[in-house]
Amino acid sequence: MNFFYTMKKTNNLIILLIFMATATLNAQPVQSVAHVDLQKYAGKWFEIAAYPQIFEKGCNCTTATYTLSDKGYVIVENRCNKDSVNGKLSYIKGKAFVEKDSSNAKLKVQFFWPFRAKYWIIDLADDYSYAVVSHPNKKYLWILSRTSKMDPAIYRQILDRLKAKGFDLSKLKITTQI
Repeated sequence: MNFFYTMKKTNNLIILLIFMATATLNAQPVQSVAHVDLQKYAGKWFEIAAYPQIFEKGCNCTTATYTLSDKGYVIVENRCNKDSVNGKLSYIKGKAFVEKDSSNAKLKVQFFWPFRAKYWIIDLADDYSYAVVSHPNKKYLWILSRTSKMDPAIYRQILDRLKAKGFDLSKLKITTQI
């Protein structure tokens, strides 16, 4: 009887491993853009939409400002108004470090030492008017714009590309901006 129980557990494990391998093979890996000019990327960005995250709960009018430091990293300043467009300002400052050999398209953002999170720029307008940022695991996603409102046609095109890359658009939430 032990033999059959062991075989059943082994078969279940094999089926699970095959399922996981198939899911991994079918999952489309996140690719960053080929190159980012950090001078052009620097400045203020408005969050147009994002996957909801606990650290952004209740945020409205969310922005991120990137400033190049003379020490080789990027200063990151995130702001939002809590619970309404006129709510209390929430602010956090961090640093972003470019990953080696990534042509500035992959960064690691640090708000609390020693923790760093991957910040990959996966879509970027030629004129740097919008950017899409994610993590290789696709659990994080931000659509950013230089203006607080984005042309609906451009937004739809971004969504089409994200869908083709395997992102779950049902999780995307529009950010309230004024």
